[in-house]
Amino acid sequence: MMESDGVTYPLEKTRNIGIVAHIDAGKTTTTERILFYTGRIHRIGEVDEGTTTTDWMPQEQERGITITAAAITTFWKDFRINIIDTPGHVDFTVEVERSLKVLDGAVVIFDAVSGVESQSETVWRQADRYGVPRMCYINKMDRTGADFYGTFKQIEDRLGHRPVALQLPIGSETNFVGVVDLLKEKALIWDKEQGVNIEELPIPADMVEKVKEWRHLLVERVGEVDDKIMEKYIHEQPVSREELHEAIHRATIAGKIVPVLTGASARNKGVQPLLDAVCDYLPSPLEVPPIKGTNPNTQKEEERRTKHDEPMSALAFKIMSDPFVGKLTFLRVYSGILKSGAYYINANRDEQERIGKLVRMHANKQEIVKEVGAGDIAAAVGLKETKTGDTICDKEHPILLEGMSFPEPVVSLAIEAETKLDQDKLGTALARLQEEDPTFRVRYNQETSQTIIAGMGELHLEVLLDRMKREFKVNTKVGPPQVAYKETITKKAEDVPGKFIQQSGGRGQYGHVVIDVEPGERGSGVVFENKTTGGSIPKEFISPAKQGILESAASGVLAGYPVIDILVELVDGSYHDVDSSEMAFKIAGSMALREAVKRAGPIFLEPVMNLEVVVPEEFLGEVVGDLNSRRCRILDMGQRANVKVIRGEVPLGEMFGYATKVRSLTQGRGSYAMEPLAYQEVPSSQKEKIMQGREGSRRNG
Repeated sequence: MMESDGVTYPLEKTRNIGIVAHIDAGKTTTTERILFYTGRIHRIGEVDEGTTTTDWMPQEQERGITITAAAITTFWKDFRINIIDTPGHVDFTVEVERSLKVLDGAVVIFDAVSGVESQSETVWRQADRYGVPRMCYINKMDRTGADFYGTFKQIEDRLGHRPVALQLPIGSETNFVGVVDLLKEKALIWDKEQGVNIEELPIPADMVEKVKEWRHLLVERVGEVDDKIMEKYIHEQPVSREELHEAIHRATIAGKIVPVLTGASARNKGVQPLLDAVCDYLPSPLEVPPIKGTNPNTQKEEERRTKHDEPMSALAFKIMSDPFVGKLTFLRVYSGILKSGAYYINANRDEQERIGKLVRMHANKQEIVKEVGAGDIAAAVGLKETKTGDTICDKEHPILLEGMSFPEPVVSLAIEAETKLDQDKLGTALARLQEEDPTFRVRYNQETSQTIIAGMGELHLEVLLDRMKREFKVNTKVGPPQVAYKETITKKAEDVPGKFIQQSGGRGQYGHVVIDVEPGERGSGVVFENKTTGGSIPKEFISPAKQGILESAASGVLAGYPVIDILVELVDGSYHDVDSSEMAFKIAGSMALREAVKRAGPIFLEPVMNLEVVVPEEFLGEVVGDLNSRRCRILDMGQRANVKVIRGEVPLGEMFGYATKVRSLTQGRGSYAMEPLAYQEVPSSQKEKIMQGREGSRRNG
């Protein structure tokens, strides 16, 4: 069933959902089954074979992981579902962040063997931050070591939410055949082939007592957050399936409970009831609160409701380069109707933009539509100035919706083109990739004449380099990965002068500033305050002095790494009527800062990561020994199914190449996940190493 335009479909029958999870929990496999059962594809693709629909990039197919959040529109019964399959790898966490920002609900998938893993927690916290209602799907019930009840308990203990089981598995591992639906009180058994036919049978005799107990728990948990059910529960009156159904819907949308379902997507079991639950319990665009924003003209807060007759407002949440149509901008329409060929305003940049063409996406295939209504997601062709997080809105009723914040990159590489021909293409490729990915940064280092690219991890940069080669046909040479160290200070330095005087016949140069510096708050960057009095420095020279200070901070003092978290006060200075110039004060500001930082107990800061390593028990000793040699602070060692889980904090600089090392230590059976935690002081024993490493890279550059 296709639609001719986006407006004819009722909003109460629309769902915007994301599928999120830790790497390898089975997100893409589940999405592939959803597309098969909803009739969008006629043959099921497999991640292991590189034939899935949403993992369409060559890099995704080769690595068996999802890198970009793919957006798909599909139909189930009489519902339209916009699905975003997001990556699970921490290097691409921004893809999850920006997807959750525009989704109404999420399905969080857990591996029944591994339970709640580190990236599942990260995703859960991101969903908490955006207030996204969610449901859980415990996948891989067919695998050896699968434990539905253990994973359910972990969701409760580690994620701090109130999970409510709507299903129980019948059997597990190779004996997993289906589920018991606790609302219908029936067993659902899938056929052996592609799981298209589901048989409804009475509950197996050996599960009757367990089903009774869990059905009672279901009513009790829903009753705790729903007065109508509680009333019946207290008076021991029977609760009908319909009443329970409605209460679960209300409580899920309010974020008071999280429904839990189970299955084995790769064995084609469990996906159709999951689709039913998405339609039954996750919110329609009409059930989410109105979006708030600021009117750029009046600076007053306004809101937009999900209605077609409201002024148009939409948020650009992703930009993608398409080989056929150029730049695709993914938009979530919050109010009004977005029309193809119409002109709108970009509220962030105050620029007029024209929608050239609107397409509804089926992974990387497209269906052209004339218009897209409130509450829907589509991609636009032809937007020139719009970046991720920008608002597109009606010219007569401008509104600036809340944008998105992105983490700072932690790993950098020096990159250069192999030939003159590649040199010309390199700039274009870098600009296009930066447009797509807000966590990818590019800068030019004047001292070494190198182009530096920075991202969220080794895999992130590896994939981007691979894309440059394949999509943009650019061959590059890269240096070894470098950690994004920072510099800061530990004490106050007062009355530090910066004086630039040059006399060389004719007009000279004269700039003189005096500054105080002190440690600032963590995360504050460089804060500049002008505390001069009595016109010791004319007004027009304050800004150049500030510029000199900021530029000097950006290139660092100890080893050229940016100086952060300092408060700089301009307290005094002097000028010359003839010889003073903006340039002289800029240089004086720069000189003063360098001297002040040297006096203020400068130190290095390094990015420290949260680390989780999963290893079979027999390799625990070697892995822990190796982690200790990497300056890892081990916080906790736990058990999960038949493996050990080590949690700790480790400096990123010690973890390059760890993927290979952990595999060799555990005969290929260990895995790990990391995510940025904070910047912390580098021990003095490492300080010299960093300085020498920096010197070496400068000389080689």
